[in-house]
Amino acid sequence: QVQLVESGGGLVQAGGSLRLSCAAPESIFRINSMGWYRQAPGSSRDLVAAITAGGVTDYADSVKGRFTISRDKNTVYLQMNSLKPEDTAVYYCLVMVAGYDYWGRGTQVTVSS
Repeated sequence: QVQLVESGGGLVQAGGSLRLSCAAPESIFRINSMGWYRQAPGSSRDLVAAITAGGVTDYADSVKGRFTISRDKNTVYLQMNSLKPEDTAVYYCLVMVAGYDYWGRGTQVTVSS
């Protein structure tokens, strides 16, 4: 019944920007960390960025300097700048609490050349 609400995906030209957001229900509390994963066709689901309750961030090498993760209470954001065609994938939101993980349904990001 608990569902993460994702938004912000879509089509964009190379070099453009998108901002993803993921809102967790208020009933979810004591969040340990939040993050974004992505999966391209024929590939595994890999970490893009994560942020802990203390504000410590982690990024995949491929997005460092271009993507920024942030959070505001139960909402996590991913600002994506200087997008490349290789960023095309389905992006998934993850919320981690003690002993349980919540996943979003995924949102498509397509970057054209």
